[in-house]
Amino acid sequence: KLAPPGFLHISYFCPSRLPAVKVKYLVVTWLGVLVSSWVIYMQYSSYSELCRGHVCTVLICEHYQRGIISGSVCKSLCEEKTLTLQRCLSTSPTHQVYSAVWKEKAVVVKCALDEAVGGDGPPGPGLTRPVGLYDKPARGTSMDEFREMLHSFLKDSLGEQSSLGSLVSRVVSLADVNLDGRVSLAEAKAAWALLHVDEFVLLLALQDKEHAPLLLGHCGHLYVTERVAHAALFTLEVPAWARPMVPEAAARALNRWLAPAWPHRVRIAIGLLEFVEEAFHGAYGSLYMCDGGARAVGYSTSYDCKLADLGGMASEAAVRAFLRGRACRGSDDCTFGRDCSATCDRLARRCNTEVVRPNLAKACALLADFLLFGAPSDLRDDLERQLRTCATLSGLASQMEVHHSLVLSNLKTLLWKEISDTKYS
Repeated sequence: KLAPPGFLHISYFCPSRLPAVKVKYLVVTWLGVLVSSWVIYMQYSSYSELCRGHVCTVLICEHYQRGIISGSVCKSLCEEKTLTLQRCLSTSPTHQVYSAVWKEKAVVVKCALDEAVGGDGPPGPGLTRPVGLYDKPARGTSMDEFREMLHSFLKDSLGEQSSLGSLVSRVVSLADVNLDGRVSLAEAKAAWALLHVDEFVLLLALQDKEHAPLLLGHCGHLYVTERVAHAALFTLEVPAWARPMVPEAAARALNRWLAPAWPHRVRIAIGLLEFVEEAFHGAYGSLYMCDGGARAVGYSTSYDCKLADLGGMASEAAVRAFLRGRACRGSDDCTFGRDCSATCDRLARRCNTEVVRPNLAKACALLADFLLFGAPSDLRDDLERQLRTCATLSGLASQMEVHHSLVLSNLKTLLWKEISDTKYS
């Protein structure tokens, strides 16, 4: 029957009256909304926990305006606002990392948050030590006393090295922001705070090496470095929360498709192997690759290897200090960071102090994923064999140094022959 005039006809929603296809579309739509909401929530919660650059800038600018600290970028950060933070790159709440623009140039800004350091877990590389911020040196400290403070601190950080004097001079030169030949109390406090960031100490020690990013300036315990064009070997890194939804094979295939041409990858690989040589028995002692993996090794626009993040590295002195006298039941108790492990003396129940897996083995494990795909067919078998031999190296460095050097030399020679006398060399 027709409804009377002015009567509104209401049809109740009944799923059984909808076509099956429409019901499927409705279910898929709701699932999409739920997944999207979950992704947004995870992104927001992760961002709010990891990204606290505003805390660093407020803290630093407050101390700068009170005349407690100084630095070469303080005016740009706190007054002129020509140093502006952009995208958050932090992977730890205690070590803030941001892409930034300074005087129209792309840079990276890093800042440690001392108050977030703590907990009962073992320490790792790249973290700040829990010290009072800007409490040293005290007023009245002489220049000679300040140099002695620096020398003693660097000795604890890097071990007894004959070249520590030159590193002390480098710190004093860095602290002298106004280039007047003297270090004010504010300049000294900023330099002292910076030295409590382990990555900064390594960055300063490696400033004369081409594979470390350039240090451009600082303000208090915030420092600015050059921005490495490609901050990781692989373009795509799937966040931990998204890995259950993204097949590993799909991520690997996409990374291979986005990777540079094979000769360019060879150039990057040779640079990484050169850095491994530099890190072993360098001017300021040996450095260990204890964390970071492929995301810490990057490269420039000219395909020169650059370690965009030194936070995953640690000095031999720091690792030995952690392991020395440490109680253990197995090798798992003798690990610094994620990948610097020593053996456990089960009779004494104490950790030995020498790391078992050398940097070279860790580098070759990275390069196996990075180099083998797309390699020339007549080279692939030999390259795979050498990389496998290299990646399985183990043993105490003091006992295996000659063997490790031979493996490294053979691999570099094999790679260099492929690009020498070409436009890629």
